[in-house]
Amino acid sequence: MAEHSFPEVQGGGSLILAWQVRNKRILVVGGGEVAAGRILNVLNADAKVTVVSPRAGLNPEVAHRIERGQVTYHDRKFEPSDLDDADMVLTAVDDPEASSQIWRLCKERRIPANIADVPPECDFYFGSVHRDGPLQIMVSTNGNGPKLANIVRRQIAANLPENIGDAIKKVGMLRRKLRKVAPAIEEGPKRMQWMSKVCESWSLEDLVEMDEQDMERLLGFYKPGIVPSFEEIRLGDESGVWRFDGSFGWSVVC
Repeated sequence: MAEHSFPEVQGGGSLILAWQVRNKRILVVGGGEVAAGRILNVLNADAKVTVVSPRAGLNPEVAHRIERGQVTYHDRKFEPSDLDDADMVLTAVDDPEASSQIWRLCKERRIPANIADVPPECDFYFGSVHRDGPLQIMVSTNGNGPKLANIVRRQIAANLPENIGDAIKKVGMLRRKLRKVAPAIEEGPKRMQWMSKVCESWSLEDLVEMDEQDMERLLGFYKPGIVPSFEEIRLGDESGVWRFDGSFGWSVVC
């Protein structure tokens, strides 16, 4: 039997996922600075957020979210009944005993929870996130060093092209158009392969500059599985129309 080389298992990590919480009901217990960050994270993910915290302890940002009606607010301490409709719970309060009580109640009800600054009482962690439009990059230290995660995240972000978020938006638009051109399930592998060729062949600058006309011209080359350069697509607009002639090149119709 031929020998194979496979990656070594490295235990002690977390399964990093993009958790879809759109329209999910998320309970945030606490109204301080940490809670403000948690609230923004889940609002960015289009969740329905309920905040439970005495008004006297509200962070200015949390108060702003409440005043704008971005969250549902209860001016009081946590009550067990707050968990009745919760799909997820995030706590950020300066009371270890109260936090542990909430954690135990969540475990009983099988509600995923994050207890701020208490890694053993967390079903998941919040990492340090860089956001540029649809692009999200998370750095996690698995609860070992949140500040260090922030430093690493900033170094990564500093080395990313400024226009990468716009490029990703255009790629997403092209993918949606391609699905309309080739909607069949069996076309899936070919669609993925062709989109990979586009992303590898075109520069980020090309993808940012690409408009809907360029997309329509480019999609005309999907069936033969060809990816012309951005210059060839644009040249077709100025001096003729590039058409695939069934051979190994293109013909120009002026």
